[in-house]
Amino acid sequence: MAPMVHGLEAKYAGKLDFYFIDADDPNTEQFRRTFGFFVQPEFYLLDGQGNVVKKWFGNVSQDAFEQEFASLLGE
Repeated sequence: MAPMVHGLEAKYAGKLDFYFIDADDPNTEQFRRTFGFFVQPEFYLLDGQGNVVKKWFGNVSQDAFEQEFASLLGE
């Protein structure tokens, strides 16, 4: 999934910010608790105020991501 997600990061540069969290890193524990981290891979789409707009579990298609991105960006 990493190559596809990094491709999306490049495609949406300047429109969306991408952050990558290592679930095995103890420094991410607060994030995992706050957002209810459950399994790997797990993806969160947040709005500008930090609210979860969409949450995905497991493998996700590029189309699924891009549909939500377009909706959030008003495209």
